[in-house]
Amino acid sequence: MTLDRVQATRRILTIEVVIVLLVSLGQSAIYAVVSLVAKLTAGKPLSQQAAVLNASQSPRPYLDLTYQLLGIFFDLVPVALALYLLMRDRIPVRKTLGLTASKPGFDLGWGALLAAGIGIPGLLLVYVAQLLGLNARIVPAALQSVWWAVPVLILAAIQNAILEEVIVVGYLITRLRSMSVPLGWVVVASAVLRGSYHLYQGFGAFVGNAVMGVVFALFFLRFKRVMPLIVAHSLLDITAFVGYTLLPHSWLTWV
Repeated sequence: MTLDRVQATRRILTIEVVIVLLVSLGQSAIYAVVSLVAKLTAGKPLSQQAAVLNASQSPRPYLDLTYQLLGIFFDLVPVALALYLLMRDRIPVRKTLGLTASKPGFDLGWGALLAAGIGIPGLLLVYVAQLLGLNARIVPAALQSVWWAVPVLILAAIQNAILEEVIVVGYLITRLRSMSVPLGWVVVASAVLRGSYHLYQGFGAFVGNAVMGVVFALFFLRFKRVMPLIVAHSLLDITAFVGYTLLPHSWLTWV
């Protein structure tokens, strides 16, 4: 392949990556920066403000359920786009990203280990960051007290895991490596992107998620499997979302 052809291919892939990110987590990162600026200029300390996840969309329960399910569905469309673009270029997605159920023990075992290894220090970091005034108070779930709240929160957690791990790790790293981006910059790009779309929660959330991004990127580069990362992320979010919903209010006040 000639140098001109290589440069043209790299230019096309760069445009593709930018478009995929702008319709998915890159867009979220931009909104997160705006949200953080809004909080910092709101006239009260960041630690006294809230970052609400999984908020109710309507006071009418079944309309709210409809909005929640539609949101989960459409948030997964960028994943389909990213996988399609890889398959269009004859990249074996299942093998390259490790999106198979061929190693359940490996995926579940490593997923649980990663969740424990990241989740516990992550909680401590967020708590300390809030005490230092560097983070907003995180409200993981704010749905109505309805029968479908827990199932929807579980679906939302799994959707978050699939969206983030497939795009931020599997797709982005695969594309950057094919563009001959140095390995260190590949890891940095994935980690900074992950941290950036959590900035609406504060600086502590950015640091914690960026560290998580480094660990997950290195894991994927070593084992070529995104499934354990989806498992780990799902476990973290299910614990946060459902736990916050089911814990007694007195416990939530302390947390």
